Amino acid sequence: MSIVLRGCLIAASLLSTILMLQKIRKSKIQIEDSIFWVVFSGILIVFSIFPSVAYRISDLVGTQSASNFIFMLVIFLLLAKVFSMTVRMSRLEMQLRELVQQMALDPTKEKEAKQYEE
Repeated sequence: MSIVLRGCLIAASLLSTILMLQKIRKSKIQIEDSIFWVVFSGILIVFSIFPSVAYRISDLVGTQSASNFIFMLVIFLLLAKVFSMTVRMSRLEMQLRELVQQMALDPTKEKEAKQYEE
């Protein structure tokens, strides 16, 4: 793994960790969401400081180089994050739809209740 790639990994990891910590302090991101990014940055820092770990895992997985393994890992982790966010967004959309339907039915229920009282 080249020195340039190692430097880029360290710089990107440190910047993303600093950004996440600032977002947590300003309450603009939930801690659960930021844990993924901090762990992700930690993994990249480990691979950049100890490239032998990346080489060993690369040999086990069967990729031709450690940088190919790191790029493959990054793509996989980001796809997993996008999938989990899609599931969460779908769940929130269903909850929103149910809430809107419930709010639309509430005035009707009030009118019916008033009719029965009279």
